[in-house]
Amino acid sequence: MAEISNLAYVGLAASDLDAWQSFAEDILGLQTGVRTPDFLSLRMDELPYRFFLEHNDRDDLSVAGWTFDTEGELEAFVADAREKGAAVTLQGKEAAQNRQVERLYSCPDPNGYTHEFSFGVERLPLTQAFRSKVLQSQFVTGDLGVGHILPLSRNADETIRFYREILKLRVSDYIRQETPNGVLDANFFHTRTGRHHSIATAQVSSPKILNHLMVQVAVMDDVGLAYDRCIQAGLHIAAELGHHPNDHMFSFYVQSPSGFNIEYGWGGLVIDDADWQVTCFTQQSDWGHKRNPQRA
Repeated sequence: MAEISNLAYVGLAASDLDAWQSFAEDILGLQTGVRTPDFLSLRMDELPYRFFLEHNDRDDLSVAGWTFDTEGELEAFVADAREKGAAVTLQGKEAAQNRQVERLYSCPDPNGYTHEFSFGVERLPLTQAFRSKVLQSQFVTGDLGVGHILPLSRNADETIRFYREILKLRVSDYIRQETPNGVLDANFFHTRTGRHHSIATAQVSSPKILNHLMVQVAVMDDVGLAYDRCIQAGLHIAAELGHHPNDHMFSFYVQSPSGFNIEYGWGGLVIDDADWQVTCFTQQSDWGHKRNPQRA
């Protein structure tokens, strides 16, 4: 069965690219790739970009970019998705060149953003190695992809069916937590390369599609150092340092210039499907992650 390898890149709509560039470089430790008045790409590793931001007042998720190891796997995946009724469209050569891949398809998500599917991503030469202003280590990417995203669901059943049947993602686990506002019902999905989840979703009332995106560092100290940089910069900490029981991530959440959150973490699980058992957890965090109300 042709399966997605990983979440290769994420596209965002952002109203303030200057604020994002400073936040990305000085706080998160990303590196600017390309900057124009209406466009910003951000690097994490040897790829030309892992995030791209286009000037738009929506301040939300616009694209989830999934990659395949071979052209044959991509074409087989597209054929299967179309057979199941998904509106998958081949993008032109110019669009593929803009994404710096060999071949590119797209498909709408039920919740108002776009999935892109590609193979043959470009890699930069060693003379253009990734450089961070602030990281002590490096980001955890490679075969595991960019990190993860949590877009919210308008209709949970439809969304989960799309992720399982069209994207053919594997279920990692669930969280069913009692909260003052009712039961939080979150679903987590991984690709064949095993990052605990590349995408998760929950049906929560929110003006934004994207609840948060996660980047992972290789050394725990980088989480603490990033936390200190956020405090010193006066940024809003949406959730303080803590630990998730399902993916074992030690992390905190900071509000981005676009209003959704960035989870900054270390120590996430990599799933081996040969011995993985899907579990239902009753809490999002087994310690820490004290929530602070989101501010405008």
